[in-house]
Amino acid sequence: MDGMSDFDAVLFDFSGTLFRLEEDESWFRGMELDTEDKGEVDAHVQAELMRRLTQPTGRSVSMTPQALDAWMKRDLEPHLHREAYLHVLRESGLARHHAEALYSHAIDPACWTPYPDTPTVLDGLRRRGIKTAVVSNIAFDLRPAFAGVGTVDEFVLSFEVGAVKPDPAIFQTALDRLGVTAARTLMVGDSDEADGGARTLGCAFALVDPLPTRERRDGLIAALWAHGIPL
Repeated sequence: MDGMSDFDAVLFDFSGTLFRLEEDESWFRGMELDTEDKGEVDAHVQAELMRRLTQPTGRSVSMTPQALDAWMKRDLEPHLHREAYLHVLRESGLARHHAEALYSHAIDPACWTPYPDTPTVLDGLRRRGIKTAVVSNIAFDLRPAFAGVGTVDEFVLSFEVGAVKPDPAIFQTALDRLGVTAARTLMVGDSDEADGGARTLGCAFALVDPLPTRERRDGLIAALWAHGIPL
């Protein structure tokens, strides 16, 4: 172990932190907006659809009471996750079959791209003896995304544990599983509102920007360095 750290563990958010869902042009081939003017799904529209599929908090379309209920509970039940995001995509102008096709990519771990420094960070923390956990508001099993990328000690996923960030319960579950204290744990995420909830328990918090992976080469390394964990 190279020197001592003030931290025994680092918790990571998944989407926009360790990995990012980035569109492939093939996903949109042949798609048109299901609106009166049948607009093209151009690069701008693609980017907005992807934003709506991955934003950690807030709402992007109008919702009926039923749709809002599904949205609020989307990260607890896979069937509500599907219902909520199909509503978002339909309200965004996609025909149902196109919405279903795009949603299928969003919940496929193989479609998620790791940030360039994700492998370096996970390997470096393991070599330093610092424990890691992924704490994610999500309704599908993201573990396969880490094959060949890096090893994580624990996965604390909202739909498996029945708690959603910023609820302190999901962070406490991670701390308990790792056997560490909040005072010696750093949470890294892209949402001050959701991921920053770890501060309630006494964890330190580092905010990263969910930029495209080609634009954020060393954001994780920089966040850890700023908190006294050089890799």
